[in-house]
Amino acid sequence: MVNRTFWLNKIDESWQEKSIIWLSGVRRVGKTFLCRALPDIEYFDCELPRVRKLMDDPESFLDNFHGKRIVLDEVHRLMNPSEILKIAADHYPDVKVIATGSSMLGASSKFRDTLTGRKAELWLTPMGLQDLIDFGNVDLPHRFLHGGLPPYFLKKTIPEKDIQEWMDAYWAKDIQELFRLERRYSFMKFAEILFAQSGSIFEATRFTRPCEVSRTTIANYLSVLEATFVVHIIRPFSSHRPTEIVSAPKVYAFDTGFVCAHRGWTELRQEDKGILWEHFVLNEMQAHLQTRKVLYWRDKRGHEVDFVMLSQQKTPFAIECKWSQSDFDAGNLISFRKQYPEGENLVVTSDSNRPFARRYKDITVQFVGLKELSKILT
Repeated sequence: MVNRTFWLNKIDESWQEKSIIWLSGVRRVGKTFLCRALPDIEYFDCELPRVRKLMDDPESFLDNFHGKRIVLDEVHRLMNPSEILKIAADHYPDVKVIATGSSMLGASSKFRDTLTGRKAELWLTPMGLQDLIDFGNVDLPHRFLHGGLPPYFLKKTIPEKDIQEWMDAYWAKDIQELFRLERRYSFMKFAEILFAQSGSIFEATRFTRPCEVSRTTIANYLSVLEATFVVHIIRPFSSHRPTEIVSAPKVYAFDTGFVCAHRGWTELRQEDKGILWEHFVLNEMQAHLQTRKVLYWRDKRGHEVDFVMLSQQKTPFAIECKWSQSDFDAGNLISFRKQYPEGENLVVTSDSNRPFARRYKDITVQFVGLKELSKILT
């Protein structure tokens, strides 16, 4: 069993803050194996009727685990999943609990009480840089094509059939049980088009005809995909200047393997690596910062900055993602800094072994790799 050191450290840090950890992420991302890798842990699979029966009386169940650490895997399968977590947080602070699920806590009607202030939330993203090191394969094109779900990453061949099976299980177990949507064809068609167009600006009306539903339904589908971590909505950064894009978001698929599968890519050209590297950088930022508060910037003349994040001083970090240093053109950052002169300018590349800086007109740009990006942002 591979010890995913980055995530094991994250769990230890979270338990120092709260006794309850809500560990979320898409199916097959490795929640169960991560939890089983923890030392001195009692594991319970809530998909099993026998296990669910044990928790009919939460107090009697928790009485058995004073001073211990337990995992409640797929906790949303319980009849009242928030009840046992509230009781554990309020009355059994010496019991360390990890509860896992494929959807955000509070995304469905089963989680009306989101345990505000009682839990630490940890979002397990697809495999990042440290995971590749732990798994002994740092080949980025392999990671792009196979994706960051560990069982698919470990396959020798591209997991096209597995990805389709994942989509079917996602509909049956996550969507139907948690959200009870109708019209499977329309929802799945929408998801497939989003994966194929991942990283582009989103306009709901473009999807109404191929998906055969209304604009309102498309908006609802998008919110469900976001709530279950299957897409990430990157909203525009602006101060409502007339030259800026102020409302249209960009939508990214959660994993590069799904992007490649729905674009029909089995081999990668140089230009393909650029957009997939952008997805991988976003994944790394989300893993380290545990936030979805990532923005992008674009003006009406077509200048665009891949990602923008606000520092503690509210000045914008501008982050450009380039597969190679030679792909970088400073024009977009220069246009951005004419509007927002304060803040750092970062270019994240796959071939920046050591950070360095260059001057372009009135701005200084730092070239960094993923490790340096994470240190700067945290």
